Amino acid sequence: MTSQATRNLATFTLHDGGGVPLVLLHGFPLDHRMWATCAQHLPPGVRAIGVDLPGAGHSDLDGFPPSIEHAADSVYRTMVAAGEGNAVVVGHSMGGYVALALAERHPGFVAGLGLVDTKSTADTEEARAKRLRVAAAAEASQTVDAVLGMPAALVGATTTKGRRQLFPVLDSWIRAQSPAGVAWAERAMAARPDRTAVLERFDAPVAVVVGAEDSITPLAEAEHMVRAAASPSGYTAGDAALTLVPGVGHMSVVEDPQAVAAALGLLHAQVITHH
Repeated sequence: MTSQATRNLATFTLHDGGGVPLVLLHGFPLDHRMWATCAQHLPPGVRAIGVDLPGAGHSDLDGFPPSIEHAADSVYRTMVAAGEGNAVVVGHSMGGYVALALAERHPGFVAGLGLVDTKSTADTEEARAKRLRVAAAAEASQTVDAVLGMPAALVGATTTKGRRQLFPVLDSWIRAQSPAGVAWAERAMAARPDRTAVLERFDAPVAVVVGAEDSITPLAEAEHMVRAAASPSGYTAGDAALTLVPGVGHMSVVEDPQAVAAALGLLHAQVITHH
């Protein structure tokens, strides 16, 4: 695994290959490491680049106010600076919000979309208020204590019973984040709009992946995105593929990395065919 730091964001080559890359955007409150095992299961020759979003992992905050739009622009600038003309952009949870913003703001860059355990709708007022409380707590305490309990909610019941080894891994990734980055991300997510219309306009392959035991962004949200993405002219419902991963929760990428990699490999192959 190699690293490249840019002015804004840090990127990591997680799987070697050529051609149109997969750009992998992590969920909250994590970083690119959540994709590492999944990327190793991608088909041979598929290049995968993990990105640390603003304030996460090895990427610093740059003074911009919290916004998913700024995160999307930062990913775009980072990839263009690295010589990438386009990419299949894949986002998990918060990374999915960033991926949709990328498709909206830089449509020529996004050759395909992978949306994993995420949603296109905005937060409810209750969810937004909770995010702002967590942001305030992280800043006041200068710790990430407010999000340390998240692994229990992120994984499914099957993982809780049979994959307990994942809990300390998730815990270590969360503890490695900065309080300022946690607060920034929560405020950015709280302010994001509904981007379902972006999927309705997006005229390229889309893959939606969701854990069958995901209670944070459940199957209904995934089906909502598939219905929206199936509507562009020239595409049919079959081009907005839905993969339901059994026995996993919101962290399908970590709970069953092979299943998610298989779905992303198919998406990448569809994009190459489309091109």
